[in-house]
Amino acid sequence: MKKELVIGIVSLFAAFTLTACANDKNETTSNENMDMNASSEESMNIDHSKMNHSSSGEVPEGLKVAVNPTYPVGSQAIIETDHMEGMKGAEATIVGAYDTIVYTISYTPTIGGEKVTNHKWVIQEEIKDADDKSLKPGSKVTIEANHMKGMQGATAEIDSAEQTTVYMVDYTPTTGGEKVTNHKWVTESELSSK
Repeated sequence: MKKELVIGIVSLFAAFTLTACANDKNETTSNENMDMNASSEESMNIDHSKMNHSSSGEVPEGLKVAVNPTYPVGSQAIIETDHMEGMKGAEATIVGAYDTIVYTISYTPTIGGEKVTNHKWVIQEEIKDADDKSLKPGSKVTIEANHMKGMQGATAEIDSAEQTTVYMVDYTPTTGGEKVTNHKWVTESELSSK
């Protein structure tokens, strides 16, 4: 009886030890996987909504300045869209107004990661060999814009096209944080009078 009790206690002790080791190993592996996933997401900037979309303010060659835009350069407007967190409701200063064709596109970043769908906006002059013809939804194109990491050089599919005035704007996100300068692009229908 004593012998069976000792064997039982030793067996229980061994089982607890093995279980603890296995859990510790799984936790380490799980944490390593989480770290790898986090670092790969950070390096690929998968969460585009939190990116600061400031730019140099350079515009593509051949882009036509709007002659009589609804929101002239230097005026202010309210952003009515939410391409990014903190954008909707922000007060924008117009720094450029251009007449062009705007597209929503879907593409897989050249740096890998998840497919980006219905990205707003890429303009006619940011599409390789687009000339001046409006591209139809479903067309496959090469993107020359560099709004986000992995966009330039990516093959994209046109989701929609619209002839309109596009604006480059400065604004401070409603969620706080750094001022966004020379953001490309906001369409006329995405702005309202202050």
